[in-house]
Amino acid sequence: MAAAEREAEAKGRECSKEEARRRLRELDVADKFSRLPLPKASVLLPLVVRAGRLCLLLTLRAPQLRRSPGEVCFPGGKSEENDKDEIDTALREAKEEVGLPPEKVEVICRLVPGIDKMNHLVTPVVGFIEDTFQATPNPDEVSDVFVMPLEYFIRPLNYMALPYKTSSGYLTWMHCFTYHDHERNKSFKIWGLTAHFAVFLALVVFRTKPTFEVDYDLDNLISSAESKFMNLYASVNEKKKSNL
Repeated sequence: MAAAEREAEAKGRECSKEEARRRLRELDVADKFSRLPLPKASVLLPLVVRAGRLCLLLTLRAPQLRRSPGEVCFPGGKSEENDKDEIDTALREAKEEVGLPPEKVEVICRLVPGIDKMNHLVTPVVGFIEDTFQATPNPDEVSDVFVMPLEYFIRPLNYMALPYKTSSGYLTWMHCFTYHDHERNKSFKIWGLTAHFAVFLALVVFRTKPTFEVDYDLDNLISSAESKFMNLYASVNEKKKSNL
C-alpha cells in the first residue's frame, strides 16, 4: 500500500468524540422496531475516550450464571414492567451490573436491534461515559470489566469468522475476536451478538472498510443493516409458524 493510501486510511479511522456523536445520531433508529411482537431486552454500549482513542467498556459474565456463563457481553438484560423504553432497560441494567449511575451516561442513540438465542429483540443503546468511571461489578452477575479500543472491531489482531445457524435456522457468519489486554495480561474472546453490535458500532463511527468481510453495504450502512435484521426477523416468524 502506498504511503498516501496508508495516511488516508489512518485519517479515516480517526474520529473525535464530537464526530462520533454526529455519526451515531445520524443512524439512530429511535423506537422504529420497538413494536415488533418479541420479548424485549437491551444492552448498553458504553463509549469512553482513553488517551485520545474511542474505547468500549465490556463485561465478563459471572461463571455461576445459568445462561452464557463466563462470556463477554455488554451490560444489559430483559425489559421489566417499570422500564419506559429500551434506554431505561439498558441504563437500569448497567447500574445493577457495574454500578454505572444512569445520570452519568450521555445517551446518544439506539442502533438496529438483534435477536438473541432465546428470540428476544435486543436493542443496543449507545452512550458516552466519563473516563473517571470506576466500575463496581455485581459479583452475582459480573466477574470482570474491561475497556478495549473500538478500532479493534475493524482492525483486529486476532479474528476469525465462523458459520452460524440461528435458532430459526437462518444461516449467517459470526464474528469472533480475541483481544489481549497487555496491561492486565488477560485475553478475552468476543463473539456472537456482542461482537455483532461492536462491529456495527465501529463501522458507524469510523466509516471505513474493516480488514475482514462484513455483509453490509458500507455505502448504505443503515438500510443494509435494517434489511439484514428484517430478514432475520422474518425467519424467526417463519420458524414460529412452522412450530404451531
